Amino acid sequence: MKGEMTSRRAFLSAVGAGGALAAFGGSRAGESKKAAMKIGMIGLSVHSADFTEIINGGPGFENFRVTVCCHPPGNPDVEFSEDQLGKFTAVMQKHGVKLVGSIGSLLEDADAVMLLTNDGRPHPEQVLPVLKAGKPVYIDKPVAENLKNVVAIYNASGQYKTPVFSSSALRYTGGAQKIAGGEGIGRVLGADTYGPAPLQASHVDLFWDGIHAIELLFTVMGVGCRSVSRTHTPGADVVTGVWSGGRIGVCRGLRSGRIAFGGTVYGTSAIADIGKFDGYKGLVLAITRFFETGVAPVTPAETLEIYAFMEAAQESGRRGGSPVNVAEVLALAEKAGR
Repeated sequence: MKGEMTSRRAFLSAVGAGGALAAFGGSRAGESKKAAMKIGMIGLSVHSADFTEIINGGPGFENFRVTVCCHPPGNPDVEFSEDQLGKFTAVMQKHGVKLVGSIGSLLEDADAVMLLTNDGRPHPEQVLPVLKAGKPVYIDKPVAENLKNVVAIYNASGQYKTPVFSSSALRYTGGAQKIAGGEGIGRVLGADTYGPAPLQASHVDLFWDGIHAIELLFTVMGVGCRSVSRTHTPGADVVTGVWSGGRIGVCRGLRSGRIAFGGTVYGTSAIADIGKFDGYKGLVLAITRFFETGVAPVTPAETLEIYAFMEAAQESGRRGGSPVNVAEVLALAEKAGR
């Protein structure tokens, strides 16, 4: 982790006193005109269409523009239908986005990149040219299909001194942000969250969609989870984490019945409902700020702990629900990635 922090500091130093915005073609404070930062998107998905509409079609993002998109061939087990891909393409083209045939071509017309491929398996290969080009990159969930490859991506980010950011949109739910900021309930003693958790055979179980409720859990609990245990049935997963100081966080992954996002947080002065998911705009704001500053709003250390939490839950399931140490799982993945 120390090396990754050093890499981020080196990146900020390298862009000079004008900051990352100046390095990517923007203007310094006080100048009369600032060029919009050009954003390239790798992958056609729900997020590529919705994020483009937010950035190119709405107020508050005048300093940014999605300019180019590349859609590499996907894996048929998780790819969207041709009809869906056509609808995503229509949205992009409506907002003036140019479709190109390669990541290399995309990098020629982008200051920053969103890697939005629906499948985590090709992410290590797809992100590498972006990192080598020094373009800050947001990686949509899942970062990769297993923890070893998540670690490898963050190691490459440090090697090429190019910052990486990944987060679920659930982190930016208004209620979760207020609680994380210390508003209303005092110190957080524990939390329960829930969300959809469909399984995808090629990925660690909770990486696919379970990460949303787990990121929500980490948003209010913070880092420092020590051990994880998992109870699995066809209809649900219940994953229990024990944090430092004996705090307990529980995530319920839903596969049957009513499916929704939410949760409850237990504090020293109150118990609060986290509230409902309120759209992608908060995440897109965080991404564009990251592109300006080069500083990820969620540290690599926290993101790696979130993925280690899910990998530990996978291992707990293999062990019949026994607790698994999160730090040990992360250490094994780091060793395997060398």
